[in-house]
Formats: sequence, structure tokens, C-alpha cells
Amino acid sequence: VNLEATFYEAGKSDRLLAMKQAFPILRLIERVAAFAQGKGYGSATIKQEVAAVVKQLKGVPSIAIDIGGNVGDYSRMLRERFPELQIHIFEPAKSNLVKLNNIFANDKRIRIMPCGVAEFTGGGLLYADEAGSGLGSLSNRKLDHFGIKFDHAEEVALIRFSEYWENELGSNEISIVKLDIEGHELSALKGFGKALEKTHVIQFEFGGCNLDTRTTFQDFFYFFTDNGFELGRITPLGIEQVSKYREMDEFYSTTNFIARNTRF
Repeated sequence: VNLEATFYEAGKSDRLLAMKQAFPILRLIERVAAFAQGKGYGSATIKQEVAAVVKQLKGVPSIAIDIGGNVGDYSRMLRERFPELQIHIFEPAKSNLVKLNNIFANDKRIRIMPCGVAEFTGGGLLYADEAGSGLGSLSNRKLDHFGIKFDHAEEVALIRFSEYWENELGSNEISIVKLDIEGHELSALKGFGKALEKTHVIQFEFGGCNLDTRTTFQDFFYFFTDNGFELGRITPLGIEQVSKYREMDEFYSTTNFIARNTRF
């Protein structure tokens, strides 16, 4: 009789039971550890995002670009911090443009552009679950697993940012760029051209939307490091520097990053 095999079989059911009991605890530990690193921390963190950007600045900012302005929450918080800051908001959704124009009607230092930002100038379709949704994207996202249907679409104008920078901003330095355009951030960045090297700090979102656009964190990491930027992830504990690419950083739940231009 093989005693070792006999004892193994006798304890097999106990081990399987222990594993089933351990997995929920391990999943909870995994979620908590990820959240503490900022992974999945970015769904409602505008205050923390603005605070992180401010920490990366050297001096008082002069020009800020809010790409994907939605209803202006980010720009309002910037205005509270910097009363003299010139802010340019890009928002393509018609219902949101009405709200933005009402909110900032008396603010002469805010300019609202009725278009999205992309790698090219032209037109496109903005898809969403409803008009003005914060989920609005140039991709017709598949969110059946959340019970969300993208059954609203509207034609929108798109602009390559380098053209706006040259024609409207006089090719001047930009203090802050915020990008929240549901998976199309990398496309917009590729349209910055020489404006990129004149930009001090870029704050951008990464998450489930990037599954729809097939863009990875590796794409962002090398885009920024190749262009002279340092990357950091916004966490509940502050900014964690991301100095090396790791596959485990491919985390597709809303996460916010800071890119700081090392030229300044």
C-alpha cells in the first residue's frame, strides 16, 4: 500500500475546501492592494487629480487645456486654485456645451471650443449611452457586461491640437493639459506635434476604454518616456513614480496618471 498516496487522497477534499474559502479573501486583498497603488482609483477623483498636477508645477500656471471638459468640473477646480489662469475647454457633446456656456458665461479667461481633439482635423461620431454622458467616446464601446448600451450617437467636429496651438495660442508654453476622452487620449497626444515639448504637465486617464481602442499602458509609457516625460500614477497616498514599464501595470480599471516634462 502506498501510504503517501493514501494520505494525499484523504486530504484532497480538505485542501479543495480551503482553496475555495481562500480565493474570495485573496481577491479582496488583490483589490485593496491595487487601489492603494492607484489602480482603479480614478473614477471620482478630480480633487486629487488637480492637487497632483499642482504638485508637479514649477511656478504659477498660465495656460491650461481641458480636453474632454464634459460639464466643467475639472476646469472649475482649476479656476478655484488659479483665478488668473487662462483655460481652454474642448468638449464636442452639444448638451454639455450648453451647460459649459451657462456655467462660464461670465468668465472671460475661459474659452470653450465645440469640438473634440484627435490625431486629425475633421469629423466623427460621438457615441454614448445618453446625450452628454461622461462615458461619451469616439468608439462605439461594448459595455454589455455592465448592462450599458451605447445607443446614442451624434456628429461632432474634431481638431488636431497642434493646429490650435499654433493658430490660437501662438505656439506658447502650456502649463497644464488634462485628457479624459474615453480611450482616445493617445490619438489626441499624437496630434500635439511640437506643442508636446512646450507642455509642462499632462494628466490623463487610462482604463476600460483603452480595451475598446486597443491601446495599452505600454503605448503610453514609451510615448511619454521617448518624448522626455516622467510618469507617475495618482494614488490615495500621493504620486507613485512609474520609472519602468511592467506588464502588471496593464490595469484596465479607471486609473489616472501624471506626465511631467523633464525639460522644465
